[in-house]
Amino acid sequence: MILILPIAGALIGFFAVYFLDLPVPPGIASYLSLAALAGLDSVSGGIRAGIEDKFEADIFLSGFMVNTLLAGLLAYLGDQIGVDLFLAAVVALGGRVFLNLSLIRRQWLTKIALSRRES
Repeated sequence: MILILPIAGALIGFFAVYFLDLPVPPGIASYLSLAALAGLDSVSGGIRAGIEDKFEADIFLSGFMVNTLLAGLLAYLGDQIGVDLFLAAVVALGGRVFLNLSLIRRQWLTKIALSRRES
């Protein structure tokens, strides 16, 4: 049941952006994409925590907000000082998303294998 919250949030966000077709000003497009990646990192971490029976809604929500804001602020700071922190944040967050997804897949495949052995 707890897994429904992060998955539903991701789906609602995706469909809202996809169907509303809102224009994004070019000046904030990179910040928005980085914030979306940080949000995806939080959602994948929330799903992983749910599978491991460690999910807590307050930790998920605070982590989602802090990660998203921090990623945007780091990209802005990098633009101001002339250092491409955006790319570093994308690499770090992208790595975490793929790590979480691989652990989610491993957990699900392990549960499937165990259920097959029991039947």
